[in-house]
Amino acid sequence: MHVIVTGHHLEVTDALKAHVDTKFEKLARHFDNVADVHVILAVEKLIHKAEATLQISGAKLFAEDHQDDMYVAIDNIVDKLDRQIIKHKEKHLGH
Repeated sequence: MHVIVTGHHLEVTDALKAHVDTKFEKLARHFDNVADVHVILAVEKLIHKAEATLQISGAKLFAEDHQDDMYVAIDNIVDKLDRQIIKHKEKHLGH
């Protein structure tokens, strides 16, 4: 799994990058065919925004979240993507 982290109006520190990497490892456990992950972290006024696009075999999944803390926003998008992956996996197993 290849994780790309970019920042808009924000410098991506090593701590943020490490947090993103550890959280997105959770997604690889549920679905083996995760090809690419593009994470965009942005700050607009006092709101921290995290969005991620996940490229898996057969689909492209997207999630975004707005919070007061960037780490909470990252955790929330991982949870959203986790639910989407499980739904996608169940849909493919049903066919």
